[in-house]
Amino acid sequence: MDTNLEIAFHNMDSQPELEAYIRERAEKTEKLFDRLVGMRVAVEAQHRQHKTGNVFDVHIELMVPGQDIVVSRKPNKAKERYANPDARTSIRDAFEAAERQLKEYKDKMRRDVKVHDPEQPGRVSQLNPTEDHGFITTNTGTQLYFHRNSCLNVDMDQLRTGDPVKYVEATGDTGPTAAKVWRASGSDTELRAT
Repeated sequence: MDTNLEIAFHNMDSQPELEAYIRERAEKTEKLFDRLVGMRVAVEAQHRQHKTGNVFDVHIELMVPGQDIVVSRKPNKAKERYANPDARTSIRDAFEAAERQLKEYKDKMRRDVKVHDPEQPGRVSQLNPTEDHGFITTNTGTQLYFHRNSCLNVDMDQLRTGDPVKYVEATGDTGPTAAKVWRASGSDTELRAT
């Protein structure tokens, strides 16, 4: 397993067979998301019940870029608490919940990258050709940064403040940016050039 894995047992002795099972489940979870940075798993024996068996809480923390995904499997209802009183079952349930959350996180990341409206109208609001960037005012009134390399079918030096442009919005390191910028068809500058 490439991901850093920490395993801890609380209120109980370390058990090699549980540790091996946790490592096996961690490897399976790691295959779901290759950008997993680290993982912490804590198994805690809550109560020692003579008649009904032990209750185990399992906490899993998945460290992924941008945030941590935390799963705490603590049976809330009495029926759940005593239905499967062994630690292995509690670990399995916690990993299943962690895998579901990891898949949701992965899907959310994909949706954030997808472009929903590829050709949005906007206007050039500011140009800094010596610094290779400019800004576009969007149809909602916000400003988007764009770099000279984002310009398609037009050189940045040909753009003027107020020119209508279309752009593709993307999420950059510092927030939303215009990943691709081109002159809107039918703009005054384009008509003068023909």
